[in-house]
Amino acid sequence: MSKIKKILFFLVLLMPTLLMGAYIYAFSPSFTSLPQSYKDGEIILPTESFTITFESPIDKKYYKKHIELTPRTPMKAVINDAHTQITLVPTNGWNVDTKYTVKLPEGRAKNYKQIQSATFNFTTTTYPRVIDMVPHSGAQDVQLDIEDPITIQFDKSTEGFYIDFILDPPVPITYQNNDRKTQFDLLPQEPLKADTTYTLTLNAKVTDTEDSSYAPIHTTTFTTLPPKPKTWSEKLEDRLVEAKQFTQAKIETGKYVDVNLSSQIMTLFENGTNKGTFLISSGKPGMPTPKGNHQIYNKHPRPWSQQYGLYMPYWMAITPSGKYGIHELPEWPGGYKEGQNHLGIPVSHGCMRLGVGPAATLYNWAEIGTPVIVY
Repeated sequence: MSKIKKILFFLVLLMPTLLMGAYIYAFSPSFTSLPQSYKDGEIILPTESFTITFESPIDKKYYKKHIELTPRTPMKAVINDAHTQITLVPTNGWNVDTKYTVKLPEGRAKNYKQIQSATFNFTTTTYPRVIDMVPHSGAQDVQLDIEDPITIQFDKSTEGFYIDFILDPPVPITYQNNDRKTQFDLLPQEPLKADTTYTLTLNAKVTDTEDSSYAPIHTTTFTTLPPKPKTWSEKLEDRLVEAKQFTQAKIETGKYVDVNLSSQIMTLFENGTNKGTFLISSGKPGMPTPKGNHQIYNKHPRPWSQQYGLYMPYWMAITPSGKYGIHELPEWPGGYKEGQNHLGIPVSHGCMRLGVGPAATLYNWAEIGTPVIVY
């Protein structure tokens, strides 16, 4: 059989298949399948991908080439191995608070069925908005502390965004946030200047992107407490020397703890002899440490304060109710400890704080029942 005859023979055999394929291509019904979770105008994070699902495998090369995205944003279209999903992945994050339109052209599935053109919409979320802040804007006589940090409440989770906190005049800040990232507690890592107005600015940007630009989302101001007149030496080292020199034992027998609120000094006496003098931080104005004759009612090496969300190392209660006590500088769950710089300044909620070292010394020295005199 000649070559021409062989070719004609195979064409005759293939003709029904070719005719059937042409019929399917021309007359089969068209369809578009949406993902079950898809809703027109769906709101997504700027870093999230957007996926469209088909019932049948699609022509991969054709669709990757002809997808239209408005507004234009750098992205890549990823089609899965089964050729049933198109995922749009932003190269540098979607624009914030933007409505996007995705247009797919008319095409074909691998079974030759026609797929009509389709349009999809999704919207990116807005920047998180501050709905409450303490201290409030314009607040006066502000005194920040681990029990009274700057507290910021957002209207939604800040997931997907990096929030930058800037104090002016400049002071480095440490912070912690709750599990949902809707609340942040901020603390300056250095003492704030007295009687000074500070501006706190919050900026936000999309996380995990190369874009380093921030957008301002909130600004507030507050003024710190004026300096308190000094009756003791302003230098804490000198104050400790003065306390050792001038503090007289009020109990001559046994152990007792002597606390002078005016000097913010604690002295340990045993049989009238000074066994140690330490700086403390007692209750701030409006939340004073109770004066009078007390004693140590109970002790715990590292209790958790449910009220303030803090650890209180080397806790020693001085009132029967346990509302007031002595403890080491408190800690956030993440490990941040209130700075030594607050010792010598009354900033607590009524308890007496000791620094790292002195708190353990007192805890190991004083038994339950040891008198505590506060004046």
